[in-house]
Order: sequence, then structure tokens, then C-alpha cells
Amino acid sequence: MRILFTGVGRRIELIQAFRNAALVLNKDLKIYGADMAGTAPALAFCDFPRRVVAMKSEGYIDNLLQICIDDRIDLLIPTIDTDLLVLSENKQKFDKIGTRVMISDPDKIRICRDKNNTSQFFIKCGLHAPMPVNDWREYKSGFPAFIKPKDGSSSINAFKIENEEELEVYAGQVEDYIVQPFVSGREYTIDAFCNWQGEPISIVPRERLQIRAGEVLKTRICMDQTMIDEVNILCKAFKPCGPMTVQLIRDEAGIDWFIEINPRYGGGAPLSMKAGARSAEAILHFLDGEDIEDWQIADGAIYSRFDQSVCITEGRGQIKGAIFDLDDTLYSEKEYVRSGYKAVSDYLGGGYEDKLWSFFEDGKPAIDELLRELGRDNEKVEVLEVYRSHKPDIHLYPGVAKMIKGLKAKGIKVGVITDGRPEGQRNKLDALGLDVDDVIITDELGGVQFRKPCDIAFRIMTTRWRLNPADVVYVGDNPVKDFQAPYQLGMRRLWFKNVDGLYYTEGTMQFVNSINEIAAILTVQEG
Repeated sequence: MRILFTGVGRRIELIQAFRNAALVLNKDLKIYGADMAGTAPALAFCDFPRRVVAMKSEGYIDNLLQICIDDRIDLLIPTIDTDLLVLSENKQKFDKIGTRVMISDPDKIRICRDKNNTSQFFIKCGLHAPMPVNDWREYKSGFPAFIKPKDGSSSINAFKIENEEELEVYAGQVEDYIVQPFVSGREYTIDAFCNWQGEPISIVPRERLQIRAGEVLKTRICMDQTMIDEVNILCKAFKPCGPMTVQLIRDEAGIDWFIEINPRYGGGAPLSMKAGARSAEAILHFLDGEDIEDWQIADGAIYSRFDQSVCITEGRGQIKGAIFDLDDTLYSEKEYVRSGYKAVSDYLGGGYEDKLWSFFEDGKPAIDELLRELGRDNEKVEVLEVYRSHKPDIHLYPGVAKMIKGLKAKGIKVGVITDGRPEGQRNKLDALGLDVDDVIITDELGGVQFRKPCDIAFRIMTTRWRLNPADVVYVGDNPVKDFQAPYQLGMRRLWFKNVDGLYYTEGTMQFVNSINEIAAILTVQEG
């Protein structure tokens, strides 16, 4: 599955929720993140970052369409208000190329983008809403009042007004504003999630206990039935596609005053997911045409959020530890494949190495093809075991042993983190005679779910070494999966662009072409 998030910004919790959902459901998910500057922190948690033009640019939709075609995107999920309407208006263009967009219809998006329409919609649904005016001179509903942009979000340029003099001043500062009565009471966000037809699957009210710049820092799950019933009414009228966030204020009399609707994932939506409204899992089920189970929500749970940083551009500093990938970084994996084919050929009677290699170079499952040709398909299990358990005839790349010795002589810790079946990887390590301080075979941690890009192995190794991740460099050959965890942890990263490797691909990060270059970089102590 391939999902593209637009405007990823700081939506790390949301990305992590989808990553965890794929892990729980054992689904193969690749996450793509679109950003204009290429410096959004959430990109570090995506499998593939994609640079896009500005959302207000005329070429924005064409830019996204090309990304979806090139990357064969299954689903596009917007995360901020800016591109909701343009995506909704162009939804059919994405449908034609096989990409679904999780977005509501344009007429519904327009309701949300103009606070006048939003208030009218609430009233039409039989709910309470403070009615706005568009000219401060016409405001007659008393003070305190509230002024904000007609199409604003994140509480930007939103102000509480105490009197008419203040109102006149702020009206001259806020462009295209609305003025409405200020409602005092407890603030709530309600995270609703609906299926493709707009039918609600979960409705989770949350009290906003602490807020910063319009986004919740601390929240309490509050499964209030009145609020749930009210949002059910909204969903029936709005028919949202996927996530929808509603904000309201409950006054001292117990009346719910509805303020706004955002037909997308709100910044605090992952908190509802943690409480049990597992919409990320639901979306993955939807993509596979599967049903979902009923959810139990942790009513009363309190969640508090915090900030965290990722390194976008590496600086200079002393290297105290070096972690290497194994396959195609320290030796040639093709050499291992040839060695395995030799073992298979010997088992089958000899003379089949060249044929197996020919199948391999043609991109075919070599062992399957040979067994089919020999009419010995019934021996596949035994032959695969021969390949996987054989003692390989493989060698370190020239210069690797000298480089490792040089690093250790300088007091630099040296380790290997590698994916794969433990027996096979151990056989490789024995054959290579590597002299390193630490080795972690990720499958030995508990299964394939610990393979890269999972960060557990990297955390374990740096903890064993008692080193700050910023003082450790990771060297690998596969930019698709090798560097995500080190990036998130703040390690420096060095891509060995091994043109003869099995997973050779083009990329944009800093790369080196030889072991000698790697050795030269790692053995120079800087800072």
C-alpha cells in the first residue's frame, strides 16, 4: 500500500499512527510525504519525501498527479486546510489514475472554508452557533466578542474583544474577518471518522485542557452522549469522507455552541486513535476491501503532548561510533547468491550454477525456475533450506578490514545491524571474520517487524555503547529503508552508493562510491 500525505509539516504522530497500524495488521505500507521546502520534520518519518510546488500555485495539482503516477499512490490524505478545496475539486483527476483522495465534496469544503457558511450550516442542522457579521459596524451582540479571519485556522489572527474601541482597532488589522459573540465555557474537539459513504464509524469528544497556537497540548477523552448525538446529526448532513474534526464550547448552562468544522485529520486526532478510535487501521482495511471490528474507547483517558526535534542538515562533530549495514555494504551480496547457487547445484547433482545465475539476472525466481525445468518441484523446501543454511564463500570488500581496524584504533565503537534470517546472517558473519564490537541481527529481536526501518536495533546499540546518537554515524547501501531510523534518532548518515548492489537506486542524499572514501570520512575527527 502507498499513501501520500500532503502538507505533512509536524504531523509526526499521524504518520506514526499509520506506521503502527500497518505493523499491527501485518500490512506492507509505504508512506510518502509532500512538502514545499523539504525541511518539514514529519518527512523524517516518511519512507519517501516528495518536494512539491506551493499549494496555491497553478501547477500544484499537476505536480501531485505526476507524483501519484510515478509512485503509484493508492491513497492521498490531505492534512491542512490550504489544499482541501482544490483537491476536492480535482478529485476525479486522481480517480482516473487510480489514486483515491480522502476528501469530502467541494460544496461541503466551502461550508468549512467560510465561517459564515459554517455557522449557517450548524443552525440548519438544529444546533447552536454564535452568528457572525462581516462588518464590525453591524455587530450588535454585546461584548466580549470574537474576531477572526473568515477562512482562518489554527487560531491565527483570532482575538477576544472587550469593547467597541478594540473591535475597531482589530477590524483594521485582520483581513476579511468575521465578528461574533464570545462564548465562555469548556472547549471540546470531536474527532469523527467516517467510511467512504460518510457514515460515522467513531465519534470521540475530547476536552481541550491546554492549548497552544490553536493546537491541543493536553486533552481528556469525554464520551459525552449529547455531543456524540449532535455530531451524528452533523455527519448525516455533511457526509464527510474519512476524518472530520468539530470544535464546540459548552457554556455554563450546558448548551453546546458549535464553532467550526475541519474535514480532515485535526492536529490532535492521533490522541483519539490512542484512545481506541483506530482510524488508521480502518483506512488500511478499507484499501484492502476488508471489514473492521468494533472499537472500545478509553473514556476518561488524559493525554499530554510534547515537542521533539529531528536533524534536517547534519553539522560537524566528533564521531564516537560507526554502525554498518552488512549486505552490499561490507561485502557483495551477489557473491553470496553465487555461493548459494553453488550449494544448490551440488545438492541437485552439479553443473547448474550458470543456469541459476542466468535466471537470477533475468529477474526470475532462479530456484523455482530450475526445479520446474528439472521436474523436481516437490524438493523446493529442501533446496531452499540448502541455500539458506549453506556456509558461504564470501569476502569483505577490499579495504573494509583495514577501515574497521583503523576506527577501533581511534577508540571508535564499530557495530553491524543487519536484517535477515539469523542462521544465514550468522553464517555470513562467520565467513567474513568481522572484528567488530557489536552485532544485531534484527530478526533475533523477535521477528521481521524489527527489521529496518524499525529503530529498535539502533536504540539498543547506542544504549549499549552509552553514546549520544548524534555522535554515531550509520553507513548503508539502501536509501529506501536504511536511513529512516538513523534520521529520526539524529544520527549522521552515509550512503554507500554501491552500483553493483542488489538494491542500487538513485537518491538525493550525500553519498560515497567506495570503501576508501568511507574510511577517509570516518577516520577524520572533526570539531
